[in-house]
Amino acid sequence: MITERLDFIRHNQKQLRGDNYINLKDAVNQDHNVQAQDIGQHIILPATFTGSPRYMHEKTQDAMTYVRHYGRPDLFITFTCNPDWQEIKDQLFPKQKPCDRHDIVARVFNLKVKTLMKLLTQQGIFGSAKAYVLTIEWQKRGLPHVHILLWLEPKINADDVDLIISAELPDPINDPKLFLIVKKNMSPCGEHNILSPCMKNGICTKKYPRPLINETETVVNGCPIYRRRNNEHGGHTVTMTVRGQEVTVNNQWVVPYSPLLCRTFNAHINIEYCQSVKAIKYICKYINKGSDQATAAIENQHNEIDTYLNGRYISTSEAV
Repeated sequence: MITERLDFIRHNQKQLRGDNYINLKDAVNQDHNVQAQDIGQHIILPATFTGSPRYMHEKTQDAMTYVRHYGRPDLFITFTCNPDWQEIKDQLFPKQKPCDRHDIVARVFNLKVKTLMKLLTQQGIFGSAKAYVLTIEWQKRGLPHVHILLWLEPKINADDVDLIISAELPDPINDPKLFLIVKKNMSPCGEHNILSPCMKNGICTKKYPRPLINETETVVNGCPIYRRRNNEHGGHTVTMTVRGQEVTVNNQWVVPYSPLLCRTFNAHINIEYCQSVKAIKYICKYINKGSDQATAAIENQHNEIDTYLNGRYISTSEAV
């Protein structure tokens, strides 16, 4: 189906008015040393094709339109699929693993996302929702996750952040279920795991470990500093196995999460309070970033269809 659509676009450039795209004219007008006849044939992939660069750019502009109309979003939520969900295991054949049945993983995750959006928008578990933007991404090993921007009415106050977001280990005695969920989804880096994907030149690119602090601090031009208490002030530690070694981890390594959502969906659900206006454009672009593959070639033409196909990666889960 996709190949047929791309072939139609490739052979019907004149009908699609591909030569009238304003950015192509700008490229010729701005570079005075380049003659139009020397550029070669331009093959344009229009924004009507789902997943194309122009499509992703339009979605980013749509998200920014929401920002202009409703102001900054309140919450940035990332919901990652849990392949150990019982709904997935119940559908597997003997000796099968979730990685063997990406069709089941994708369908169960789709149902979970619908349930999550119903809780956020219709039932308003964090307050009445004015608007939302979401996009589903597919890791190359096939595990899906969804990014959600949520606008609430009324806005979340700084004093209410601790009621929604936690960056601490739960109490293993009072809430053992949530404690096991957070422990299972933790993956410390730094001195505990120097081979973690987030490590670069011996430093975590995500700025972990975070400093311990007794109260959440919100700053005007930056990300909130969530409460991460030490053992003397009510914090907890956990002993876990990382690359075959037993390590003790405290609140410095906990990714901010929603206790309510994590307990409800038994999954890793990262949630961030969107306070700084400076982060809005980055977030809107991040959720529509598309493929991260790059190709290089020397040719006398600009073929967006070939560029799209060369950078296209579709996992089995996304295919389902």
